[in-house]
Amino acid sequence: MKTPESRQRLALALLWITPALWSVNYIVARKAPGVVEPHLLALGRWALAGLIVGFIARGELWQKRRAVLAAWPQYLVLGTLGMFICGAWVYQGARTTSAMNIALIYSASPVLIALGAVAWLGERFSARQALGVAVALAGVMHVIVKGQWLALAQVQWVAGDGWIVACMLAWAAYALLLKKWPSTLSATARLAATSAGGVAVLLPFAVWELLQPATPPWTLQAAGLTALAALVPGVGAYWAYGFAQKVLGASRVASSLYLGPLYAALAAWGVLGEPLGMHHAIGSALILPGIFLVSRAR
Repeated sequence: MKTPESRQRLALALLWITPALWSVNYIVARKAPGVVEPHLLALGRWALAGLIVGFIARGELWQKRRAVLAAWPQYLVLGTLGMFICGAWVYQGARTTSAMNIALIYSASPVLIALGAVAWLGERFSARQALGVAVALAGVMHVIVKGQWLALAQVQWVAGDGWIVACMLAWAAYALLLKKWPSTLSATARLAATSAGGVAVLLPFAVWELLQPATPPWTLQAAGLTALAALVPGVGAYWAYGFAQKVLGASRVASSLYLGPLYAALAAWGVLGEPLGMHHAIGSALILPGIFLVSRAR
């Protein structure tokens, strides 16, 4: 049985590992267009991930089945935010935006989590944190407008950036609701229940995609991308995030997301060959210290 000290050490280690696990999803998202449709990929990812964690936590889920059934609306909402929006919509957005943009826009989530914690959960917010919010959001906007602040009317807005902004908002809501709705379930069992909610929401959209004549046939490559998304950014990243948040708290764990752009930059450059632009560098230089101010100040 793990001691509180060992759980603390594991949670702190996961702060560094979790963003690296999530960066794999950006690669999957960029590889998926033309291979597998967004909702089909998200459904396969969370159906497989849910089966894995559900099997691991089967004893606990059966023992606490009444509590799980009583809280089914919560798992449906969490599944919509974390698996439907932050799943299928990421894959939809990746059709027209880059893996680097996805990571940079997502990295503003801790700022929104901090704002939500103040407005909704009653946490205190300092002037230093407010400065961090302004700086980080300026960095996100710099990436979205591709650095063309003086020519905003001429900026070619990419639809994918809008999809990812929606995902960023959904992730902030997901993280806040995890804290707002405490659970007696372990991180594994709670992820299994949430996955079931996500699969229920994704299923009709995936069926609709299957019925479309332009949907590509299911291939070994589609199965490989689905399995990779289920195991690494699915089971691995979500379990690690849920466990660390239960041990360390929402705001502290959210700050680990600032590592996302750094991991994604290496992954996008090394695997996808995406070039790094100056607007990415400037955006990172604004986002990272802004999030640091939000997450560290008290």
